Amino acid sequence: MSTTDVIDTLAGIAPGSALDELRARRPESRTHAQGSYDALFAPADASHASVAERAAIATFVASLHRQESAVAHYRALLEGEGDERIAATVIELAASAQELAPVGPYGNFTADNAPESVPGPRFEITDVAASYVLGDRLAAALDHAHLLTLHPRDAAPDDLRRLEDAGWSATGIVTLSQLVAFLAFQLRVVAGLTALQATRAASVTEGAGR
Repeated sequence: MSTTDVIDTLAGIAPGSALDELRARRPESRTHAQGSYDALFAPADASHASVAERAAIATFVASLHRQESAVAHYRALLEGEGDERIAATVIELAASAQELAPVGPYGNFTADNAPESVPGPRFEITDVAASYVLGDRLAAALDHAHLLTLHPRDAAPDDLRRLEDAGWSATGIVTLSQLVAFLAFQLRVVAGLTALQATRAASVTEGAGR
């Protein structure tokens, strides 16, 4: 189990600060968020999804969200698990994915909701060198992570079969989905806290200048 609150770390929240006190008002929320992180990145059973795979997926998703502190955190975790080539490749692929689909989320509705559709490109790893470094399992996982992040309403049974064909078990696929969902929550909380911190700092600076 981690002894550090990762959301605090990613948002740069210092102990005893105003934001620390704000988060302390919701101790259960804080505890559950950290507990989810621990369960995903320090699992009791990593046989269906290794910690390295989890860290690689998290690095990729954090990059898609453009959360630099989270990218650095998960990349360090990934590099601590082994091959630095994988970390570099994941970062490069995330940059390519951002160029391909810079906004999002995208997706298609049907019937009466069809006018709400937002078409957009789907990301797929086609670079031979990158595929060699990652291997089939991780390459398929990153493709799927992009789908869940930027095309959530387009996910279909065929996408799950691609993961199975690449060697992912049903338990592993569930873990992958949980991981992407948790990151969506964690990174939005970090973004909100970071914005609050910046606003507070600006107010203090403005007040000092009067």
